Amino acid sequence: VALEQSGFIVEIYNDPLLSLSNYRAGIYDLLLLDIRMPQMNGFELYKRIRQIDDNAKVCFMTAFEVYHDEFKSMFPDLIEKECFIRKPIGMDALIRTVKLHLNYN
Repeated sequence: VALEQSGFIVEIYNDPLLSLSNYRAGIYDLLLLDIRMPQMNGFELYKRIRQIDDNAKVCFMTAFEVYHDEFKSMFPDLIEKECFIRKPIGMDALIRTVKLHLNYN
């Protein structure tokens, strides 16, 4: 809701398989993917989305430090500081992060 109130158009999926089946290349400016999800984790979802759209921009979100090393080994080309959001995160900080990734002022 906070992102929508800040002017962003947001689509939310609680099911990674449903989000994958509805994904269309070139539609989304930024993906916010929780790492811990049922059926497939956020890393796996991102890999599958990259098969559809190799220009997809992503921020991974997690409250668990354990995924840090996995992130670095799976996506060495992604800059951790820019792509790895640790929860909890306040709405103002999340909005700033999204704006930063989308080059909003």
